[in-house]
Amino acid sequence: MTRVLLTTTSFQDTPGPHHDMLAASGFEIVRERGPLSESRMLELSGRFDAYLCGDDAMTRAVMEKSIPRLKVISKYGIGLDKIDLKAAADLKLPVLFTPGVNHTTVAEHTFALLLASVRNLVVEANHVAAGRWTRITGNEVCGKTLAIVGFGRIGKEVAIRARAFGLHVIGYGNYWDEDFARWNEIERVKNFDDVLRRADFITLHTKLTPATKGLINAKNLPLVKKGAVIVNTGRGELVELEALVAALKSGHLLAYAADVLDQEPPPSDHPLLGLPNVILTPHIGSRTHESVQRQAACAVENLTRFIAGKEPIARANVV
Repeated sequence: MTRVLLTTTSFQDTPGPHHDMLAASGFEIVRERGPLSESRMLELSGRFDAYLCGDDAMTRAVMEKSIPRLKVISKYGIGLDKIDLKAAADLKLPVLFTPGVNHTTVAEHTFALLLASVRNLVVEANHVAAGRWTRITGNEVCGKTLAIVGFGRIGKEVAIRARAFGLHVIGYGNYWDEDFARWNEIERVKNFDDVLRRADFITLHTKLTPATKGLINAKNLPLVKKGAVIVNTGRGELVELEALVAALKSGHLLAYAADVLDQEPPPSDHPLLGLPNVILTPHIGSRTHESVQRQAACAVENLTRFIAGKEPIARANVV
């Protein structure tokens, strides 16, 4: 019997047909509450034929200890930065993933974070809950410039919603859909410094790579407009933490709203915790009933197809 390690908590905690799909597979399922550290993964390595994982530490050491029994990694989601793809290729270990399942959900969460920031919604709601009728003047988004960094599926969904809010949209990224940009009146800006100078709001949707780590940093943060807002539903490491904290404390940035952090969950002394102009959510951008069911069903189908010797829906490498 194929033995599978299932670690993603949203898969496990959210009702839906994906549970029936997994049960029907006939696999032996062992459940852990991820994301798992490298040390925990190393403890478990070598006992499984497949990993159905979230953001667990899939390092070279973990993969080397997992083979030859491990035959495949089925990623629940689209972010692959926690998986050492070079090691997977070297070890001829297939990596499957689920593109196209969460763009609507993450785009909606992006706007939830942006609107909460400019209208002080979290602060104001907490005031009222505590019995204080404290009224703070906020800002409109209509007529402002939104910079979308990363123009894949999620970036494009954000752009559609941005136009409905009356925002002027500029975009930055290696991938560019000319027809989509023309139909939605989106201006492409190829120089990242110019993006930072022009935007009232910046939202990050690019993948984390060595090239994008610290994309916004101490060198270019001063270029950002005073009073701008940065929204991050991509990866926490896209923004250099020390420079970000300094810009928030000085008032150069109006706010930072993020669904992702460099450490998840963050330690109690994380420098972003407790800052009055920061809104953080616990990596729930894709955690809706609809999105979880799509992601989970795709991850299970990927896995069952692969084990049956069929072509999966999507794979990140070919080995």
